[in-house]
Order: sequence, then structure tokens, then C-alpha cells
Amino acid sequence: MLKRCLIAAALAAMPLAAHAAPADVTAAVAAPDRPAEARALDEGRRPAEVLRFGGLKRGDRALDLFTGSGYFAEIMGGAIGPAGSVLAWEPANFLNDQSRAALGAIHQRAPNVSWFAAPADALGLPERAFDFVMINLNYHDTYWQSDRFHFPRMDPPGFLRTVFNSLKPGGTMLVIDHVANPGRDTREEVNATHRIDPATIRADFERAGFVFDGESNVLRNPQDDHTKLVFDPSIRGHTDRIVYRFRRPAR
Repeated sequence: MLKRCLIAAALAAMPLAAHAAPADVTAAVAAPDRPAEARALDEGRRPAEVLRFGGLKRGDRALDLFTGSGYFAEIMGGAIGPAGSVLAWEPANFLNDQSRAALGAIHQRAPNVSWFAAPADALGLPERAFDFVMINLNYHDTYWQSDRFHFPRMDPPGFLRTVFNSLKPGGTMLVIDHVANPGRDTREEVNATHRIDPATIRADFERAGFVFDGESNVLRNPQDDHTKLVFDPSIRGHTDRIVYRFRRPAR
């Protein structure tokens, strides 16, 4: 009940999006009050190119799933302007004092960015609420399970049903993830390397009702052979990554 009230309050504070110009992602990335640790990630993540490809617009209602420390949530909040708002979700299983403090600080700098936590296997979202939804480097975690990190076994189709229903008809879904070689069981691959076969991503999203709307090569790295754990120091921050754009059909 508390979680539903927090989401409802955040959405009630969000102004309605109107037809608008592209979001000013360049200015948002260059904002002088972004923390140094976030800026240090820009070269590897190329947020301006990614969000321009995604089609983020001024005034959008955006949702950032698996937000982590709020890296993309803060950039989107600045880019969409005061007429738009961002709701960020972090699995309660991942939330710690550091991420809680980072997300709280973002809300202080960017009041149009709100966040909430819920168990990874119990995400609830309002229907037809968002113009733009993104998952950065974490869709594969819907196939992950870890007793050590208290992360439960998720149901990818159920998760995507919830996400699909939260997107407005005609809305955009942006997915970024680490590339795996094809042929291995998805859960086995994710548990070993935290990578996922792009064909699995596309099939999962299309099965959930999303329509594939293009891809960007801005984060591709042909030097990555897709065999190393993404946290391996030799490849961390520079893995070969897909950037897929999907849409919820307008009708």
C-alpha cells in the first residue's frame, strides 16, 4: 500500500506531457552540478547519443528501471525540463545506503526526479502512465538469481507485461545491455557473465507486445569477445552493448 501511495504521489506531481521538441540532452549531460563520479561514466556510456536515439522529448513522463545510483534518471530529468518528470525504480534487493543517498541527492538537485524501491519480483506500476521507459544494462538481471545478494528469481515475461502496460500507447522503450554469444542457456549465461544474447532481448520484448523500432551502434565494441564477466577489469565499462528501441503500438 505504501509503495502504491508513493508512486501515485509522484505521478500526481508530474505535469502532463505535451507534444514537444527533443529533450536537451547535451545541456543535461553538461550540467555543472552533476557529481564527478557520474561524469566519469559519460565517455563509456555516451548518454547524449543514447537518449537522442531513444527520442526522449521535452515534457515527457519517463521511467528509469533498475536506476542504480540514478545516472540516467538525473540526465533525463534535466533534459526533459520542468514540464516533464522522471520516476526511477531500484530493486529493494539492490538498494543500499550509498544508492539511497545518491538518489536522495538527485531529488534535491532535480525535484522532477522521484524514486521508489520495491522487491525485484514484485514490481507494480500504474498503467499507461509513461511516454518513455528505459533499462540500462540490467534487463539481463530478470534472468539472474543470487542467494548471496538476496536477489530472487524473476519472471521475465511477467516483468515485461508490467512494463508494457505502464507505457502509453505509442510510447518508447529503450533497452541497453551487454552482448553475449548465442547458444547458451540464458540463465546460465547471465549467472556466469551478466550478458545476454540480443536475440533473446528482441524475442522477449516482441512476445510481450512491443514493436522493434531500431537499434544504434553507438555502444558496440568489436574488441569484446563476449566471454568475460562484465565486471572484469579488462572490459568493465567498455563491453559490447546493444541499444534497442521498441514502441508500444499506438492502438
